[in-house]
Amino acid sequence: MRATSWKGKPNMEQQARPTLIGIIICARYRACGGGKCFRALRERSGGFSRYAADEAIEIVGYSSCGGCPGGNVEYVPAEFLMNGCNVVHLATGLVVGYPPCPHIRQFKEFIEERYGLPVVIGTHPIPLKYMETHNRLPFWEQAAMRELVDPLMTERCDIMESYN
Repeated sequence: MRATSWKGKPNMEQQARPTLIGIIICARYRACGGGKCFRALRERSGGFSRYAADEAIEIVGYSSCGGCPGGNVEYVPAEFLMNGCNVVHLATGLVVGYPPCPHIRQFKEFIEERYGLPVVIGTHPIPLKYMETHNRLPFWEQAAMRELVDPLMTERCDIMESYN
């Protein structure tokens, strides 16, 4: 439902409100500059494919989880909220790293419950080299990661390869 002004006309200020995103990455990749995540945001691929190409989007925070078991996850979303955040993305590295993050489901549940923010699993498409390795090893399936990452696996192989 669109917001309307007192005269019943669409309120353009509220209608054009951007999606404000906070990204939490795995601490193993704490030196990551975010290039794949920001590329995927521009291209609306991977976890960002859910947003329309013309939808206004801003990144309002980018932080690591703090290392296992994810101490920053308790506090970083509060900072995101102070910057207007309205959705959190847990970076693709949490699901494709070796091993995948054992706490990702708890991170999602905690942030949604404690902060009332929706959480999206993933940012950029899964790099093809990671997918090929995970398909050969048992632990990705044993951790039931595939059910979490469907939106990250809808890309064509050439797109996934371009994220290697």
